[in-house]
Amino acid sequence: MTREEILELCKTPDWRWGTFEGAELHTLLLGLTTTFREKLEWLEESETMILEMRAKQKKLLKKTKKR
Repeated sequence: MTREEILELCKTPDWRWGTFEGAELHTLLLGLTTTFREKLEWLEESETMILEMRAKQKKLLKKTKKR
């Protein structure tokens, strides 16, 4: 499979992406088409989002305990 074919598969939404096997294939295709730097950026963004969610959760827990 050529790089162009892989990129085309990633761009074309497919109903199979909604299945376990399709989601797994899509994840593998994205892994093949992204650079190491893009993967690092994605991980950093994910970590930031998780930290923000934990902070909001702690804030909500404090509010409910005060009531």
